[in-house]
Amino acid sequence: MTPLLEAIDLRRHYQVRVGRGPFAGKAPLRAVDGVSFAIQPGRTLGLVGESGCGKSTTGKLALGLIPPTGGTVRHAGQPMPPPGSAAWRALRARLQMVYQDPLGALDRRLPVGRQVMEPLTIHGDATPAEQRERALATMESVGLQRHQFDRFPHELSGGQRQRVALARALMTRPDLLVCDEPISALDVSIQAQVVNLLLDLQESLGIAMLFISHDLKVVRQVSHEVAVMYLGRIVEQGEAGALFAAPRHPYTRALVSAIPVPGVRRERIILAGDPPNPVDVPAGCAFHTRCPFGTAACRAAVPSLRPLDGRLVACHRVDDPALRQAA
Repeated sequence: MTPLLEAIDLRRHYQVRVGRGPFAGKAPLRAVDGVSFAIQPGRTLGLVGESGCGKSTTGKLALGLIPPTGGTVRHAGQPMPPPGSAAWRALRARLQMVYQDPLGALDRRLPVGRQVMEPLTIHGDATPAEQRERALATMESVGLQRHQFDRFPHELSGGQRQRVALARALMTRPDLLVCDEPISALDVSIQAQVVNLLLDLQESLGIAMLFISHDLKVVRQVSHEVAVMYLGRIVEQGEAGALFAAPRHPYTRALVSAIPVPGVRRERIILAGDPPNPVDVPAGCAFHTRCPFGTAACRAAVPSLRPLDGRLVACHRVDDPALRQAA
């Protein structure tokens, strides 16, 4: 089956200023450095990792919101049109994004109903009356009330604002939603409501999702497949249930060990130190400075993603019996 969305060796590099005064210069920051994945229709890929690993940049690249330094994005087998072109604007109706901060994503000066209608004004040819009726129906489908159509964003709760943002993204009936930390700004009880809403919408509408989050509990709940990023690269990728049950990369193991499991006591894996400076990534495997299993080979060469037990893992020692025994 042709993937709905496919990223092939995506790269996004920036030139950033380093140093001070007369000795200041520029150095490359490899925010995304060779990321590949595919999302089938109606499926969810969870993208996880620490802050600054390149998750959000990957989501923007997938939608064509920023141009890649290298690599390609394909939608339904066709290359993503150049950003800003007429073909790209037409395609964007089928690819929508739900942002982390709903209040920041909404215009505080406009009633939420007008903002929900806006995608149809941009992409559709419906009459104002048809736009209003469709906006009301979409708002009701995400749990909002008709009387909230004329409310302003500041008059709604955080959960209601996120539902408005989701309704706006659904107005063009997209094939794919890129959800960039869509629940991190919400209270725990509201988080559960929004997650359940996303699952219900996916089941009823068949929408595919790229779900970006650092909350592994939520990612495990919503995802069919999971990709784990570290400093711009995917280090492990596979079916969600298998990956969480038996993570193979040392970094994935540390992340999974932090997920609380009711009634189960397990040892938390604490990583030493902080992630390296992304402008000065260590040679070889970028994780070797924090990995308890690092060797000279890890410091010498970057490991490639290779198949293992039905998933992809980038680790020089993944077949080492000592590492398997430590799992």
